[in-house]
Parts: sequence; structure tokens; C-alpha cells
Amino acid sequence: MASCSSPSALALSFTMRASLPLALRQLPEARVPGARLRPPAACSSWPRPLLVSGLAAASPLAGAQRGTGRASPLFRPRALMTTSQIASAAFTWGTIAVLPFYTLMVVAPNASITKRTVESSAPYVALGLLYAYLLYLSWTPDTLRAMFASKYWLPELPGIVRMFASEMTVASAWIHLLAVDLFAARQVYHDGLKNNIETRHSVSLCLLFCPVGILVHVATKVLSGAVGRSH
Repeated sequence: MASCSSPSALALSFTMRASLPLALRQLPEARVPGARLRPPAACSSWPRPLLVSGLAAASPLAGAQRGTGRASPLFRPRALMTTSQIASAAFTWGTIAVLPFYTLMVVAPNASITKRTVESSAPYVALGLLYAYLLYLSWTPDTLRAMFASKYWLPELPGIVRMFASEMTVASAWIHLLAVDLFAARQVYHDGLKNNIETRHSVSLCLLFCPVGILVHVATKVLSGAVGRSH
């Protein structure tokens, strides 16, 4: 089988063949019956086309990042929800979860089912776990720097505003408020049962305006005491 190692080897072969007598150069070459002529093997130093390009295009690694040498994974798992969707779902379902407790305290404050339900710690555990998860998702290396921005390790308003620019941070703060407001409403409710004071208006205000609800409950308690002493 004819082969070569470099272009210079071919040039030398043609030169030696040209130096032979004409009779020797015209001798027929030995042929094997039925054999097909095969081109000489390509030299290692010659440029040759890439024969596996078609296979590479058809292979699962055809989506490899060109220039990086790294193939894209055959299966890339997708997140079930985006960060924005998680924040929106937590905001909505957290709000819905606390409404039954407020409804019972306002609609039927003296019912036994209301007293048993309000005594449960389940809503605070659920809201606490949800808050911790959202806090984990929203935490960044700049969170502490924004919370304690001043030289006295006190928060500053511009840093807090930048921190609350994230939907996840706002959702976590909302869950925080829901848990604290529900706890304050329960305290107002229990105090009303203990002192036989009307608390429906105060509990209702605690849902969205907790400090106002507490203030109204204190005012109601003072006025009820004044009315009771007058009688």
C-alpha cells in the first residue's frame, strides 16, 4: 500500500522515477483482479477535512458551547417557580391564611370554636417557617450593611429603601407583619374576654393597622372602665 510521510517524500519519489530508463518506467504495475484503486494514505502533516463533523452535529453534544469546550447537559432541571412567583404566592396565601382567625374573632368572639382556634399555635409556626424561607431567599451580602448602615450600627432610611426594592424582601416583610399583627389581635381578643370588653372593632383594625387597633383597644378599655365606675 502506497503511503507517504510528507510532501518532500513525494518529490523525492518522483525524482527517482524520472531518473529510471524509459523501458523500466513503462512497465505495467501489478494489479490484483477485482481490486479497486485506493488513494494513498494522507500524510499526517497535510490538511484534511474533518470527517466526524456530521457525527458531531447529530450527537447529543451538538449543543455544546463553542469556544468553551464544555458540552451543555443533556437534562437541565427547571425551577418550578421563579423568584417573583414565589414572592407573589407567599404574599397571597399568607394573607388568606390569617383571614379565618380574624373572621372568627369578629363574627363569633364568644363561640367555643373561636376560643379553641385562637389558642392554636399552628398559624404562627406556619408563618414563621414561611418567613424564614423567604428571608433565606432574599438575603444578600448587602443585607446587613443596609440594616446597620450608620456608624452607630443603626438602620438608615436610604439603605432600607434599597433593600425593599426586591419583591422577595417585601414578601418576607409582609409575612412578618401578618404574624405580628395576628399575635397582637389575639392578645387584644383575650384581654377583651378577660375584662368583658368589646374587641371586634379593635381586632378588625389589627389586621391592617395593628398599632391603631391596639390604641383603639386601650381607649375602649379606659372608656369601659370609666363607664363602669360611673355606674
